[in-house]
Amino acid sequence: MSRPQSPEPALNVQGASSIGLGDEDAADGTQHSHRMLSFSDALLSIIATVMILPVTHTDISPEQEFDKSIQKLLATRIAVYLMTFLIVTVAWAAHTRTTFIDGVTFPVSLPLFRLFQVVGKIDDTLALLNLACMMTITFLPFTFSLMVTFPDVPLGIFLFCMCVIAIGAVQALIMGYAFHFPHLLNPQIQRSAHRALYKRHILRIIFHGPALCFVAAGFSLFFYPALVTCLSDVELEELPHVLDTRFFSDRRFAHAPSLLVTLPDAQQSYLLMATVIFLPYVSKAASWCRGRLVGPREPPAHSLEFFTFDLHGPLSKERVEAFSDGVYAIVATLLILDICEDNVPDPKDVREKFSGSLVAALSESGPHFLAYFGSFATVGLLWFAHHSLFLHVRKATQPMGLLNTLSLAFVGGLPLAYQQTSAFARQPHDELERVRVSCAIIFFASIFQFAIWTTALLQEGETLQPSARFGGQEHAFMFAKLALYPCASLLAFASTCILTRFSTAIFHLMQIAVPFAFLLLRLLVRLALAILRALPRLALRPAPTRPAPGGPRDDTCSPLLPAPC
Repeated sequence: MSRPQSPEPALNVQGASSIGLGDEDAADGTQHSHRMLSFSDALLSIIATVMILPVTHTDISPEQEFDKSIQKLLATRIAVYLMTFLIVTVAWAAHTRTTFIDGVTFPVSLPLFRLFQVVGKIDDTLALLNLACMMTITFLPFTFSLMVTFPDVPLGIFLFCMCVIAIGAVQALIMGYAFHFPHLLNPQIQRSAHRALYKRHILRIIFHGPALCFVAAGFSLFFYPALVTCLSDVELEELPHVLDTRFFSDRRFAHAPSLLVTLPDAQQSYLLMATVIFLPYVSKAASWCRGRLVGPREPPAHSLEFFTFDLHGPLSKERVEAFSDGVYAIVATLLILDICEDNVPDPKDVREKFSGSLVAALSESGPHFLAYFGSFATVGLLWFAHHSLFLHVRKATQPMGLLNTLSLAFVGGLPLAYQQTSAFARQPHDELERVRVSCAIIFFASIFQFAIWTTALLQEGETLQPSARFGGQEHAFMFAKLALYPCASLLAFASTCILTRFSTAIFHLMQIAVPFAFLLLRLLVRLALAILRALPRLALRPAPTRPAPGGPRDDTCSPLLPAPC
């Protein structure tokens, strides 16, 4: 164990440990928590991504037009997916977020710690508690499917909230168990005389999200039935005076007053759940405003009041990359699942419809394969842009983490874009709307990547490598690489507004052209920079001077002038 005056060994509790330390841990029944953390990262990235499946499997028959009702249905499901994706990332962050410890009682200032760096070692009990937490998280996609399939029934929202509450409870048990057996804690926390204060502070932060979900669950389960009971005896003709008349103008809802009553209440429950995501940012903004108005608070001497275990603080760069790689890998895998499920011909159909020709049977699925290759290229190039970006990132700040989460949420929607583009052949009359949906998903997935880069430039000395800062040799190239997909998708979207008849061709042209643009990008950037550097020199080149009237002439500069008489 490291000595109090040397912080470096304590940093190694989560990293690569020596063989001797590993043998010693195995002998006393404990082990380092880094492998369990990696397992949690992989599982959570899968769970967050597969929640797009209920959205992609929205049943739209070929005869059904892509009208406003279908657009509203998809928009609602996408909005719920985005919210649940962000909530799952909050659960993931609770396992990996950083901890800032600035206690003045320590001989040295402590570095950043994740939640499972506070718990430096695990035993069998902690491993089982973590598996219980993971099992609860794996149940989230089922509750999400209930939410999007039965929006008029509050049970889906209630079960989702209960899962979030259970996750917070298990995390609290993990913290309580670790503090009850201090040998499982990080060595520097073990030596502290204020472990009880740390424990209370950490538990208070952990319970923020579950407390809000508890309120949302209670509102959806108890307030909703009470409101329905109060309005059950109201005549349909009187309901427009109670709720918005726009809902009742359509007689299709005449026999579903409960659905109409549910909508406002469900929205309030969703709003409470969304607060779980944005409350930390609102809190930080309020603290910043308070500091501007009344000035910063003076920390009391020998106090741990400014110890902050921040579940919503900046993540380490390695954890952001690991989680992001998991999301991109799962999205790329989901694309091929639909091909394997829907586009393998039935042997009976091959014999009867195509005279035994498997090639002819597969040719019918040509648009699906084209959509698959284009979608996979989009996922791969977005991952490559993300990889290139974080190659130049030194530190991921909190705003960068939020923007990365939003980008990943839309990357998770790329299987929906694949579903839309693969439907061109079956439903050609809806191709314009489907192209626009696909362009919008690609645009938001890429523009949030560009926003990460822009945010990093605001604190470039802290967040970026020198070569990627303003004036660095890679700055212009990174700018062009991250701006390529936003510009291409926005241009394709705008082109479909003018050339509506060629919307499908425009979209496929974008998918084909962007990979080639990536290959030629560095050459094009160098050429553009060379032109930009040459323009000032051409503008500043002095014009040839003419001799003054009556002045001496320089005959050496005018060899063709006639000789003087």
